[in-house]
Amino acid sequence: MAKLRKMLGDIKSDECINLMKLIETQSHRTLADWAIMYAEENYLDIFLEYFPEDVSLKSAIAACGEYLGSEKKLRDIKPALKGAAETARNITDNPTAQAAARAVSTACAAVQTPTNSLGFLFYGAAAYAYHELGLSDTAESYDRAASEELGKALEALKRVCVPNEPNPVKINRNC
Repeated sequence: MAKLRKMLGDIKSDECINLMKLIETQSHRTLADWAIMYAEENYLDIFLEYFPEDVSLKSAIAACGEYLGSEKKLRDIKPALKGAAETARNITDNPTAQAAARAVSTACAAVQTPTNSLGFLFYGAAAYAYHELGLSDTAESYDRAASEELGKALEALKRVCVPNEPNPVKINRNC
């Protein structure tokens, strides 16, 4: 059995390199919209499978939607972002739900920090792999599943990217 990690994925993989290149061509707004939508569609249900009564992640997603729709200011949604992060931090005995919660929380935080539009995917890859394969598979199996998930995310970003975006983010990567 592999030692379970909080994040999966290889920053030097083709999927990650292509994601980074594409992310750098998009606006902060496009990236935040995409990250939140992707996390909601792919990771929220994994979390809710284990914690169906917990509304903190749904609340954070809704608050981010209101912010991105110009209905609220960033300061107004910070409590929801903090609540989502706290939910993820407080899960200690369920690696699948924890990874899913971290993915959603980090995706929501992309409204503040555009680098989170890549970072959430490493948590999401772990959530996906653990959900699909269980918690007692091999490191190689988890790595394959993570690579598959990062490839899906890349294709999803390609579908929503803005060609010739006039205001791309400026990201300083330290990797």
